[in-house]
Amino acid sequence: MKVLFLILTLFFSFSCSSKDWRSASRESANIAVKAHLQKEDIFQVYYARAFSWRGYFGIHPWVSWKLAEEQSYTVAQVTSWNIRRSGNAISVAKDLPDRKWYDNDPTLLYEIKGEKAREVIAKTKKLIEDYPHKKVYRLWPGPNSNTFVSHIIRNIEELPLELPSNGIGKDYLEGSDIISSSPSNKGFQFSAYGLFGLTLGVEEGFEVNILGLNFGLDPWRPALKLPFVGRLGFQDKAITDGQ
Repeated sequence: MKVLFLILTLFFSFSCSSKDWRSASRESANIAVKAHLQKEDIFQVYYARAFSWRGYFGIHPWVSWKLAEEQSYTVAQVTSWNIRRSGNAISVAKDLPDRKWYDNDPTLLYEIKGEKAREVIAKTKKLIEDYPHKKVYRLWPGPNSNTFVSHIIRNIEELPLELPSNGIGKDYLEGSDIISSSPSNKGFQFSAYGLFGLTLGVEEGFEVNILGLNFGLDPWRPALKLPFVGRLGFQDKAITDGQ
């Protein structure tokens, strides 16, 4: 299977235009309210197509937050270069929350404001401290950036959502665990190191994982869930929770 992935990687590497990350846009996509205008606590989940050839396969997600009394947003994410640079895969920094991910426009997956947001922010900070994969990054099948954000979602009951089906690594569980609650905590999930798995949940519907590629059906908000392309059908749910 690693040979297959290597072949696909090489194919997409040569079939893509040679982007230079240094010249790719990291400007704001103008989704988030400017920091000086954001007067209440806010927590957000974003994702964008991954950089260069990786974008054919999947996404890169991150979380951001701002307490009412703070002057800027904080962005937390996992990257391969951060672990090479510092030994810790997690980057937590004051930054624009809605930057383009190297030319790719971000999508706001979920947003929560007010008192609930403050609770979510506190829990997120604790989960970042205790994240079990700080010293490891694997593009496939994980742990990676999708594993990190899915870990936050899975462990905070105030976040009733899931990452898109093209979030490779989102189903990678902790340690030797193979059974867990679904990311929304309204169902269950079986996952063998992110390579094979099954998810059934109120928010997730039905999803099967084969070699890190996810296929599924959401019967509640009708849509197909596919690898590479993500969700095809109705929007998953309202992205904003005010209180």
